[in-house]
Amino acid sequence: RLRVTSLGGMRAENGETENVRVYTRSGKVYEGTLQLCNASVHVNGEYAKTNRTFDTTEILLDENVSSAEETRALGIETGDIVCFDPRTHVTASGYIKSRFLDDKLSVGILLGFAKYLHDEKKTLPRRTYVHVTVYEEVGFGGSASVPEGVTESISVDMGCVGDGLACTERQVSICAKDSGGPYSYAVVGKLIDAAKREGADYAVDVYPYYGSDVEATLRAGYDIRHGLIGSGVYASHGYERSHTDGVLNTLKTIKGYLNG
Repeated sequence: RLRVTSLGGMRAENGETENVRVYTRSGKVYEGTLQLCNASVHVNGEYAKTNRTFDTTEILLDENVSSAEETRALGIETGDIVCFDPRTHVTASGYIKSRFLDDKLSVGILLGFAKYLHDEKKTLPRRTYVHVTVYEEVGFGGSASVPEGVTESISVDMGCVGDGLACTERQVSICAKDSGGPYSYAVVGKLIDAAKREGADYAVDVYPYYGSDVEATLRAGYDIRHGLIGSGVYASHGYERSHTDGVLNTLKTIKGYLNG
């Protein structure tokens, strides 16, 4: 069986039956599907009772192989990367549905803000850096490469949507506290003021199970004030959903904060 281990927050329950591509170190790419081991309900009497984990699921390759030797002959080895189909879809009503909106959506927001500054020939009143990291899900995303002189850092990540929280997919979420503790009281206040000033629809929430890049920055020893915002995203680490309104409200808040 071709087993996988998670890179970050991907869960087997959310990935089951999804199409994948296996990228080998030789450059070859193979297609397949993440399936429960013994996935036929007409054969497996324990199908409904089996917990979905990466120990009970496998990558079913779309190749004529049935052994480890035949699989290795394709060039597939331990450490190859398995990529899940994001199935990105934007509805006519503005909803954005996709895997990995956490946190590719925020990268798009920051690139959009940079394009706005370029196209409109705008200059920010203070030196600002855009730092894109791919390591947040494993815990050390913002722990390095912080330029000298930085005093504040805003993590533009996903905003949580779910029971007990105020935010929806159409709003920008401003996080007051998450699993790593409270964000800078002053920065959170400035983000709220920026959202109000720009007319952005926003919500302030506490995220019960969450961590961000900028907390890794603090743990690395940087003495900075920190904050966290993002477009509301539902069904995090699964087939996620946000909205173009949430994206625009996040852009407005960034604009207001950096010009404030």
